[in-house]
Amino acid sequence: MASEAGTESTSTATSRRKRWVGEYGPLFTLTVGSLLVVVAGGLIQVSFGAFSMTLVEAWQAVFNLRVLSNPQTWEAFLLGGEVPEMNKRSLIVWNIRLPRVFVGILVGMNLAVSGAIFQAVTRNELASPFILGVSSGAGLMILLTLVVFSGLAAFLPLIASVGGAVAFLIVYVIAWKNGTSPVRLVLAGVIVGTVFGSLQTAFFFFADDIGVVQSAIAWTTGSLTGTDWEQVRMALPWTIVAMLLALISSRQLNVLLLGESTAKSLGMSVEKVRFALSGVAVLAAAASIAVAGIVGFVGLIVPHMVRNIVGSDYKQLVIGCVFVGPALMVAADVGARLTLNPVQIPVGIVTGLVGGPYFLYLMRKQDKMGEI
Repeated sequence: MASEAGTESTSTATSRRKRWVGEYGPLFTLTVGSLLVVVAGGLIQVSFGAFSMTLVEAWQAVFNLRVLSNPQTWEAFLLGGEVPEMNKRSLIVWNIRLPRVFVGILVGMNLAVSGAIFQAVTRNELASPFILGVSSGAGLMILLTLVVFSGLAAFLPLIASVGGAVAFLIVYVIAWKNGTSPVRLVLAGVIVGTVFGSLQTAFFFFADDIGVVQSAIAWTTGSLTGTDWEQVRMALPWTIVAMLLALISSRQLNVLLLGESTAKSLGMSVEKVRFALSGVAVLAAAASIAVAGIVGFVGLIVPHMVRNIVGSDYKQLVIGCVFVGPALMVAADVGARLTLNPVQIPVGIVTGLVGGPYFLYLMRKQDKMGEI
């Protein structure tokens, strides 16, 4: 009897293990693969520059224990202040090159999760911050701040959030006709994005400083060039808030995918939840736009890539986007930095060159694209 009980217990444990592997194995593999891409891309990034060093030297500088174990160093990086003394390689890697990698990671997280939320809120797999006009709205407010109200630069994430929220509300109003549909939302997003994009271009003519114009042009194409710990400090708090809210809201996102009538029958206040989640998506997109500009296609293609691997369960989809988004951004930034070395092209150009063909592939592969 004891032997039979032991065999049954072993069989149950094996069955649970297989079920866990079947359910979470793809997500685990995706997460590990994405982390490897981020580490490899980051190592390549910190190895190249005007001051040359080998991969081994770069790796040693990254894992310099005198830097990692010094509280004053982390206080200077994360809170601002004077950076303690360190050797030349470590100073270059930690103070100049690594912040660019960290900003790329934060931008990738924000755009990917923002796109995933918008796709659930609109039940439209074509939705993204870029296509729904959120990027253009946030961009217009940031450009207005840079050109006219430069003293408010410290509040760029909040300003970008307001611009993105206003743009999304305009899109929603235009698309509303006894409800919304995937096609109307996309068309409304294109309209709003075009109008706001034209206004962005118009602001260039009001800038007296050529430096402001050049930075604005680089910003409108999406760039990580010149980013430092100030951009990390600017985006990090908003990123943490947005990611936590997205993870907490995964159940509501799953319910929204069931349809409005089903969600209401389950007791959900659909409109309140929809706008609250849209606010999270706008916040995430705005935090990204405030530090890197308008980087297209990341919010569109990353949720597609993750959904094809782990399925449509947002408990896994959000986690997958948190890892795949940074992997795509870091890899794209490596391409942006090394393709025409020593000339650095904006990372938004690389994501566009990758995202366009991938989106075309999705259109050709699937008979129906639109409503989830």
